[in-house]
Amino acid sequence: MEDLVLNPQDYKIINQHILEYQSMPGALLPLLHAIQDDIGYVPELAYPLIAKALSLSVAEVHGVVTFYHHFRTHQPGRHILQVCRAESCQAMGSDALEIYIKNKLGVEFHETTPDGTFTLEPIYCLGNDAEWFVSQVLKIHGNKQRMGEKIPHPSAWWRRGGLYGKMAREKLVRILG
Repeated sequence: MEDLVLNPQDYKIINQHILEYQSMPGALLPLLHAIQDDIGYVPELAYPLIAKALSLSVAEVHGVVTFYHHFRTHQPGRHILQVCRAESCQAMGSDALEIYIKNKLGVEFHETTPDGTFTLEPIYCLGNDAEWFVSQVLKIHGNKQRMGEKIPHPSAWWRRGGLYGKMAREKLVRILG
């Protein structure tokens, strides 16, 4: 359950972004991205602040956040594991990889492990079809989400985010431990 009030740090960050974007035409999407980039998600409690600043209804803000799969409405785990669900990846057997991950972590898509370490998310086409199906690992550094560079050695995956192609169960076992 979401807290009933925004914590002061998140409130400050959200308001800074609102001030930065509120006079920009078509500001809603860039504003939502900026908020999520800084705090890892778009809190539902921020919808009224965003709506008021952009002269929108809360329902319009909610509709945009929930329409786009990229936006999260709850704080994610420290590490976000995204598995490609595009047709080309499924044709290459990504379903078996998905089942393994879900069993290993004990979560479904859009859920976070009880210890707050991992959030599992589906993603649709990373534009890397030549690499078979792809599993993408993003790491949340404090409150700032960053896409890391390619990881040279799988055992170091938790230190930086990375994009893994030609993902197979054996490789995933090394990555997840």
